[in-house]
Amino acid sequence: MKFAQKFAAAVFTAATAFAVVGCASTPTKESAGEYVDDSMLTTKVKASIFNEPSLKSTEINVETFKGTVQLSGFVAQPADITRAGEIARSVKGVKEVKNDIRVK
Repeated sequence: MKFAQKFAAAVFTAATAFAVVGCASTPTKESAGEYVDDSMLTTKVKASIFNEPSLKSTEINVETFKGTVQLSGFVAQPADITRAGEIARSVKGVKEVKNDIRVK
């Protein structure tokens, strides 16, 4: 009986270790927690851009990876590129903004 308990404990410990390592972050892959955080940042940045009347939010794409927000898409004038970047930077939790928006 003791052997079965030790074996079960060892299997449980190994499974737990693999689960934790499987959720760990790498330079090219986010952990589960980072993914949720980045999804929230993306949502907040999109909402902030949507609430800016001078920007057409449907033409601006927002993606986030490990706190870095990447903006892409098209706007009508150069000032809109700057404004979208400012809005993204103002969102709490954003570490960096890569602004790849272009003027059509």
